Amino acid sequence: MTIPRPESLLDRIFCGKPVPTLPENALDASISIAGARRALARMFAAQGLDTPALDARVLVGHALGLDHAALAGAAERALDAGERGRIAALAARRLGREPVARIVGTKEFWGLPLHLSPDVLVPRPETETLVTTALALIDRDDARARPLRIADLGTGSGALLLALLSELPNAFAVGTDRSVAALAVARDNARRLRLAARAAFVACDFAGALAGPFDLVVANPPYVASAELAQLAPEVRDHDPRLALDGGADGLRAYRALAADAPRLVGGRGHMVVELGAGQAPAVAALFAERRPAVVTAVPDLAGTPRALHIGPASRA
Repeated sequence: MTIPRPESLLDRIFCGKPVPTLPENALDASISIAGARRALARMFAAQGLDTPALDARVLVGHALGLDHAALAGAAERALDAGERGRIAALAARRLGREPVARIVGTKEFWGLPLHLSPDVLVPRPETETLVTTALALIDRDDARARPLRIADLGTGSGALLLALLSELPNAFAVGTDRSVAALAVARDNARRLRLAARAAFVACDFAGALAGPFDLVVANPPYVASAELAQLAPEVRDHDPRLALDGGADGLRAYRALAADAPRLVGGRGHMVVELGAGQAPAVAALFAERRPAVVTAVPDLAGTPRALHIGPASRA
């Protein structure tokens, strides 16, 4: 049996490149939901994808409009031709190394379902280190009940801003981004999560349009050196916006701008927390230490990689 695929959709996705196809009889006419999940997991594993079983479950569920519990309950139901075709089309996209989050159009971050578009990064689990670091600082200052002012520079989908607002009911946050299209995604996520009344979004380069001071500034800037972009995984290289990845010749271009603005943005009392690329902690810390008297501390993610850099008031040393 030949698996049907929507030619115009897949050709558009792969922009003239060879479109991945499924093996003949990968999803035969009698296959069940559970069988389709197993078949996709085997194909994904054979291609070296990191989480083949999870990817298969998510894509089959998305194609059928079923959540995890419903998938389990209907595991032995046979698929009809239309369902097999939808699953095959999604599987082909994943075999082409399109991230699952982009295929389904959403990604969970800090327990919040965020809508995505090609104009924003897919939020990474390690970026939650910035949220945990920021909340720990606020708790240390016994400031959760205060009307905090927060800025998220380069907000993208709004992930950091919205995670913080979900935890801090008296806070107001402004998110900036150079991309107007990205700001539209962030604004829509804020509206859907019922946080829009405490959020504003401004088109500018990092803090170019902000006066400060803020109690907390967070940023996940582009930090990949330009020459290293081609070495990134296809899921990142071919699908995340270059604007959100390219950190210039040494990967530090954005940090120089953030360090220059830090005194104005956080004054003598606020905190700044920025994401780090692997191995960048010493160089980035030096940039901030040159600009203002501050405590500069790197915080590791769950894998032990220094991921968040805290720039805090020197008086708190």
